[in-house]
Amino acid sequence: MIRLAIAEDHQSLIDGIKLLLDYEDGISIVGTANDGEALLEIVERKQPNVILMDIRMPKLNGIEATKEIKKKFPHTKVLAFTMFDQVEAIQQMLDAGASGYILKNSALKEVHEAILAVYKGETYFDANINTNILHSKSSNKSKGLLTKRQIEILELIGQGKTSREIADILFIGIHTVDTHRKNMARILGLQGKGELMRYALEKKYKF
Repeated sequence: MIRLAIAEDHQSLIDGIKLLLDYEDGISIVGTANDGEALLEIVERKQPNVILMDIRMPKLNGIEATKEIKKKFPHTKVLAFTMFDQVEAIQQMLDAGASGYILKNSALKEVHEAILAVYKGETYFDANINTNILHSKSSNKSKGLLTKRQIEILELIGQGKTSREIADILFIGIHTVDTHRKNMARILGLQGKGELMRYALEKKYKF
């Protein structure tokens, strides 16, 4: 069971996410907060295993809150949820210990998929973020290591499947497939549109 806490200074956005997730099995929202200090209290009492974290919040911002939480609860996953796509903000959240970064203009379905990904130990970046220019401690640790889902997608890429076909086969959104493509290219140090296909064929991914 995913024990989710939401930190967001706009209550209407919290309400929208709660409406979405109330119908999802396997996720329980254990608390919501409109500022960083209130979030820390929730984490102490409820100990969520995933936190959807806004960056700009009153009293204590998301970067500092993430640092505090990761010190006390290192296994808690933090998913940054913000309107800021600047490299500096993304880098600061990653260095603080965040496992993923998604923009607020994403569909709620993508937010749900991002929550599931970080809960499983994967990293998740919004497809609109250029991950090639990021150099976080967490990404360095995971260099060359693909998640089970990414290996599944890589196998299908090697079979010549398009992102739409992969999405249909794995029952996930095409946006999620494209996000995984970008993350895999970053992890494997690949550049260029056809590099993932070449890599999959050279490595002969057959699972």
